[in-house]
Amino acid sequence: MSDTTNQSNDTSQGENDRQAQKGPIIPKSPSEALRPERVPEPPKRSKKARGQVVLFLNFIMTMAVLVCVVAIIGFYYATSTYRNPGPLQTNTNFIIRNGAGLAEIASNLERNAIISDARIFRYLTATHLSAGESLKAGEYEIKAGASMSDIMELLKSGKSILYSVSFPEGLTVRQMFNRMLEDKVLEGDLPAALPAEGSLRPDTYKFSRGTKRSEIIQQMAAAQQKIVDQIWDKRDSSLPLRSKEEFVTLASIVEKETGVADERAHVASVFLNRLGKGMRLQSDPTIIYGLFGGDGKPADRPIYQSDLKRDTPFNTYVIKGLPPTPIANPGKDALEAVANPWKTQDLYFVADGTGGHVFAATLEEHNANVKRWRKLEADKGSDPNIAVDGQPEEQPADSGATVVPPKKKKIN
Repeated sequence: MSDTTNQSNDTSQGENDRQAQKGPIIPKSPSEALRPERVPEPPKRSKKARGQVVLFLNFIMTMAVLVCVVAIIGFYYATSTYRNPGPLQTNTNFIIRNGAGLAEIASNLERNAIISDARIFRYLTATHLSAGESLKAGEYEIKAGASMSDIMELLKSGKSILYSVSFPEGLTVRQMFNRMLEDKVLEGDLPAALPAEGSLRPDTYKFSRGTKRSEIIQQMAAAQQKIVDQIWDKRDSSLPLRSKEEFVTLASIVEKETGVADERAHVASVFLNRLGKGMRLQSDPTIIYGLFGGDGKPADRPIYQSDLKRDTPFNTYVIKGLPPTPIANPGKDALEAVANPWKTQDLYFVADGTGGHVFAATLEEHNANVKRWRKLEADKGSDPNIAVDGQPEEQPADSGATVVPPKKKKIN
């Protein structure tokens, strides 16, 4: 009986297993449907399988911890290296070319022994740069011992080494161009056509390595236009000048006539008084420009008596009124002197032998001043063929008589 029962149970269990494999068990009666379905127990894993899983998880966790430790140590090392003093022993200049990327900059820094590790500089600098920021082209002075962080801040700031080129007042455009050609830091060609005389502002211009000569010219032209417009707008309304071009032309003559700052407005008043009376200006610098143009007079070439009669468009001993263009690039002081000259009756001036000039309102007074000047020149043993500043006038002043411009020993 027991065997039969066991066999029946085994048969029933087999049936159940087959039913489970085939699909859901279909109840035979409503009461059977209400009984909970028996879910077969999951197969039990062996102890050996469980041990392998634990070992694998332990390995993963160990590796993760090791990676974290290495990453922390590496990050600490990299950040310390980035912020600690670098290997540079003395101050040095470092150039970043236009278009250079971070990788190239880092490599060049390491090659020049300015930093110890290009990779650290490259990766950490990339994390420090915000969107739109970059390391700027130029030439930089890097201090001895500068850290990578210091170098990054310097190169990001764009505060590169500034050079300068100076143009004194009274230079011609050609002379200014020659100065730019002599400067070896500036780059690029000069325009084939010279800008108009008087259109460039004399000043000192700062620039970084890689700046084009054409950029400096643009700055000079814009600066001169701005200052001319400003001073012209504030000029004395009684000036006998019809345009800004005439204004700059007369200022260029005043610029070349005297280098004494507090004389410019007085010299300007003499020329303006003569223009108002229809007298010739008779200015030595206009002779020089007519003879030599923008190249300037050679230092060892004096002005001869015969030069006063040379027929050029610029020789104000021959022409009446102003020359056709400026004869140099006047500075701010000369422009202001012409815009607001002294109020005088003077029509003449001559060198006084001390670097300044003596002025006169009448022909008689002027000729006496000339006599004293000629004696000074004679005492120096001057060549009689050289034009002596201050020729005595033999005609009335209102008929085009000679004004005595100051003579400079070196007029370029």
